Amino acid sequence: MTKKIIFSGFGGQGVLSSGFLFAEACVKEGYNVTYFPSYGAEMRGGTANCHVIVSTERIASPIITEADILVALNEPSLNKFFTKVKKEGLIFINTSVIKKKIENLFYKIFGFPLDELSLKKLGSSKFANIIQLGVLSKLTDIVKENSLIEAIVNKFGSKGDKIVELNLKALEIGYGLV
Repeated sequence: MTKKIIFSGFGGQGVLSSGFLFAEACVKEGYNVTYFPSYGAEMRGGTANCHVIVSTERIASPIITEADILVALNEPSLNKFFTKVKKEGLIFINTSVIKKKIENLFYKIFGFPLDELSLKKLGSSKFANIIQLGVLSKLTDIVKENSLIEAIVNKFGSKGDKIVELNLKALEIGYGLV
């Protein structure tokens, strides 16, 4: 089993964090994993993406030329990476900021208003990426929820219990959407 995933969005949307959390959770489960982050010089507000490859086999390169899954948290990222998704691949979009309709018979497209959900349920849109992580994990069944919980606690534990609690709630919201 090999899955190639591109996480993409604006800098500041937590794209690199969600990709890292997913990668860390997969490592905990014994998969071979590569995590390859990339971001523009603009940082916050500029484009950011990361390539995550998860496999039971050895991984030759961290670069993804054809993705199984695309997570696009904004429209420029969707436009940039849409053509890299293989036929019958999965595309997850944040309908809070991606307004264009995608009509395509070759992909399975899942859209959720992540920013609105995060703001309404958690008081800030900063947790949209973690909600999306829950959706991705539940729909793909690549990694177990407990592994993601452990990765979240490891990454955000030093920021205090409240931040950990909000991120865990965001993950739970994502799992509950599907």
